[in-house]
Amino acid sequence: MAALRECDHGCRPSTACAALALVLSLFALCQTYLLYPITLLLSRREEPSTSTVEDGDPSVALVIAAYNEEAVIAGKIENSLALEYPDLEIVVFSDGSSDRTDEIVRSYADEGVRLERIEGRVGKTACQNRVVEGLDCDIVVFSDANGQYEPDAIDALVEGFEPGVGCVVGELRYRNGTGVEGESIYWRYERLVKRLESRFHSLIGANGSIYAVRRESYVPLPTGAISDFAEPLAIASRGERAVYAPGAVAWEHTAESVDEELDRRIRIITRSWHTVSSFSELLDPRRYPRLSYQLFSHKLLRWLSPVSLVVAFVSSLVLASRSDTRLPRILLLGQVGYYALALCGWLADRYDVAAPTVVHVPYYFVVANYGMLVGLRNFLADRRIVAWETAERTPHGEATRDS
Repeated sequence: MAALRECDHGCRPSTACAALALVLSLFALCQTYLLYPITLLLSRREEPSTSTVEDGDPSVALVIAAYNEEAVIAGKIENSLALEYPDLEIVVFSDGSSDRTDEIVRSYADEGVRLERIEGRVGKTACQNRVVEGLDCDIVVFSDANGQYEPDAIDALVEGFEPGVGCVVGELRYRNGTGVEGESIYWRYERLVKRLESRFHSLIGANGSIYAVRRESYVPLPTGAISDFAEPLAIASRGERAVYAPGAVAWEHTAESVDEELDRRIRIITRSWHTVSSFSELLDPRRYPRLSYQLFSHKLLRWLSPVSLVVAFVSSLVLASRSDTRLPRILLLGQVGYYALALCGWLADRYDVAAPTVVHVPYYFVVANYGMLVGLRNFLADRRIVAWETAERTPHGEATRDS
């Protein structure tokens, strides 16, 4: 067949190879962004239990991660002290902070707030392991220093601990009119996916601002693992589920600049690849039929989307130049148009011009995929990121743009 013969000197891929590459790349993109949530919606839901964790109010410790958070830590503690849950234990761990964070936390000692100073910049995961080891409570809630909880957030998390549930994840929302719009839109999409995942079987990730774990279910993690992703996976590997509690709400401000969000995305994806490599058994559909499908579709295909985008563009270009049909040209023009909008978004960001959503979101999407590509490169090069850097913040918790 003519479609199967190689081109001049066999230097370029055949039309058939280009068509196959285009189909596979488009399918991977559609699967992770569109088909995956649709299949979750159409699948049989996991039947929940109506029983709660135990009679009465279980004891809860709120563990707050802090590194150089002097601008926001007082506000976070005030917010925590105002939470409605009775007898809430509040612990702030400071991962070698070099500013006034520790001093501020100690000023609340008379109100029952405890500081755990950990030297050496060992990273968030190592700090959590150490703190949890010393806790004597039923449930541990993990939070970042810049997250502000609704008054009933702890109650909503506790209500999610039905039998068989080892982790409950709250809902992270972003303040309107602040930060990177594309990130806010992305998180609205992710909240929808989390609802569907919890309905389908189990979440395969939490967010650092608001999630809770049974103390007896907590799994100490390797230092290099990203804790809010690895802990739900570790719990699932032991037969328990992670579920979503949309009524447990935490508020944050988005990253103030796309550059700041890019740095965060690179760090998260790098650590997430290493985390998945530590839980590779969860990708076995024979042992974990639902969880493996979720992990592959939601995470692996998502993190590989920049590769799919490049393959789709190159294969479209090859087919458009060698085929007489219109479809490859239409697909190529669509991609060129989308990247042109992203370029306009980049120019608007570079020259500090307010960009409409139609150009800002494509720009954010391209930047996010570039971050995922760098994260993949870091993983393949065995580069590991353990400690986290705190963005410069205003006293209200809003990240400020780096100079």
